[in-house]
Amino acid sequence: MRYVSWNVNGLRAVMGKNFMEAFNGLDADAFCLQETKLQEGQIDLDLPGYEQYWNYAEKKGYSGTAVFTKKTPLSVSYGIGIKEHDTEGRVITLEFEDHFLVCCYTPNSQDELKRLDYRVTWEKAFLGYLNSLKDKKSVILCGDLNVAHKEIDLKNPTANHHNAGFTDEERGCMSEMLDAGYIDSFRYFYPDKAEAYSWWSYRFQARSRNAGWRIDYFIVSDDMKPRLKDSLIHSEIMGSDHCPVELIFE
Repeated sequence: MRYVSWNVNGLRAVMGKNFMEAFNGLDADAFCLQETKLQEGQIDLDLPGYEQYWNYAEKKGYSGTAVFTKKTPLSVSYGIGIKEHDTEGRVITLEFEDHFLVCCYTPNSQDELKRLDYRVTWEKAFLGYLNSLKDKKSVILCGDLNVAHKEIDLKNPTANHHNAGFTDEERGCMSEMLDAGYIDSFRYFYPDKAEAYSWWSYRFQARSRNAGWRIDYFIVSDDMKPRLKDSLIHSEIMGSDHCPVELIFE
C-alpha cells in the first residue's frame, strides 16, 4: 500500500501547474491534501478510480483538507468531535478494516506566536482523539503538522528557535505524541538523514538553496512497525511551497 500526503497551498493554484501529473505519477492508494483553500463547488476534480472526501473551513479561501482513496472506507468522519476545533476543515478520518487513516492540517502558531496558546490546546485535544482511535485499531496520521521536531529537521534551528513551528511548546507536543505510542515513520527509516525537508519559504530562494523544514509527516501507531516498508519525501515535485511525502506499508 502507498499513501501520499501533500499540502498544496491552494488546490486551484496547483491545478494550473502540475497537480494531475504528480497525482497520476505517484499513483497512491490514498492521496491526502491539506490547505486546499476551497469551498464546496469551487472545483470539479475528475479522478477515475478514486472516491473523494472533503472537509472545508467555514472561512472562505482558508485551510481545508481532502482525501482521495481507491478503497472504499468503512466510515468517514470530519473533525475531532470538539466544536471549537472543527470549524477550519483540518481533519478527515477514514476507517478501513485494519487501520484508521487520519489526514490533518495542524493550526499554525502564526507570526509573533499569536496563536500558540490555541495551538497547544488543539494539540492536546487532537492527541486525545488519536488515542481514542488507537484503542480500536492501528492509526496512520499524515499531513502538515506545522512543527519541525528536532534540530535536524530544519536548516537553521538556532535562528528559528522561538519562531512558529520550532518553539519548545510545539516540539514538546510532538514528543508527547511520539511518547504516547506513535512512530515518526521517516525518522524510523532515516534517523540521521540531514537536509531532508518538505517545506521551503517562498522568500530568499529558500528552495533552490534547500533552506527548508520537515513539517509534513506520516506518523503511525507502534503496532504498525512490522508493516512499514519505507517513508519518502518527494522534494523533486514542485507546485507548492511543500512537497509530497509518502508512506509504503504492507
